[in-house]
Amino acid sequence: MAKKYFRYVPDFDYVSRLPGTKNINDYVEVKNLFRRGRIRPDIFDDLQFFNKYKVIGDERPDEVAYKIYNDENLDWLVMLSNNIVNPENEWPLSQQSFDNYLVNKYGSEDNIYAVHHYETREVRDSLGNLIFPAGKEVSRNFSITYFDRGLGTETISTQITDEYTNWDYESKLQDDRRNIYVLKNFYVGLIIDDMENIMPYPSGSSQYESPSRVKGDDIRLFQ
Repeated sequence: MAKKYFRYVPDFDYVSRLPGTKNINDYVEVKNLFRRGRIRPDIFDDLQFFNKYKVIGDERPDEVAYKIYNDENLDWLVMLSNNIVNPENEWPLSQQSFDNYLVNKYGSEDNIYAVHHYETREVRDSLGNLIFPAGKEVSRNFSITYFDRGLGTETISTQITDEYTNWDYESKLQDDRRNIYVLKNFYVGLIIDDMENIMPYPSGSSQYESPSRVKGDDIRLFQ
């Protein structure tokens, strides 16, 4: 079983800022969140190393990791594979969280189902040639004028827009987040080895204490 992500993240002895602390030797041990793991670019930028996956229902990253790798601790690999830093904003919300989000953002059911925007339907001429694609955001009364070669005349297409509510808009954003990539099992060990190599601190710095710890400088001025 792989280690949890924060087991790879090294520590940082930070000068204590707790109330009442004045001793120059007082430090607080914290995780160095600025030292972030990554998938090497030659793998991350090549889709042949990944499979497509669609998040189902309220699945969390750890549940996807267990399904794909039989190891829930590899949730960090699922997120790194999709460059997700904050799952709260970048992972699809659970249904309950989504409902709460809509109420908090729009305030009422009427506002949730109010019009957000309009999008075009596909427009083709009598010969089947594409004149205008679907899915373009336009005004409600958008129309298009074109010469139809099959009919030999100028044609005006009206009533070619569909209404999308705030609920439709937010649901599409969530659905887009469901389409993710997962690293193929064959390469998992390679990425774990990389994490073991890139996360420790290199020696040589005056702050260096060990591969898993550095100590910050005390820059406080006491009155």
